[in-house]
Amino acid sequence: MAKKKAKKQNSKFLLGAVIGAVAGGIAGILTAPKSGKETQADLKREGKKAVSRAKKEAKKLQGRKPATKKTATKKASAKKPAVKKSSANKHARK
Repeated sequence: MAKKKAKKQNSKFLLGAVIGAVAGGIAGILTAPKSGKETQADLKREGKKAVSRAKKEAKKLQGRKPATKKTATKKASAKKPAVKKSSANKHARK
């Protein structure tokens, strides 16, 4: 019974979110200060900038040496002190 009620509430919330998103999109289009062509040009320009930045970052990352499991383990063990297992811990897990 509780599951059905939760599903109804979730579906109502989802429906409200979809209606709100559609209404917001329509309001944004109707009140936009620029023409459609200007907005498209802005989006295209910003998209090209984002792609250019992503390519530059990818080139930087390609030059780096990837961390191996051995290196990562060494770094992790250097920062974290070893934990000793006591007999109480062994019995608690069983």
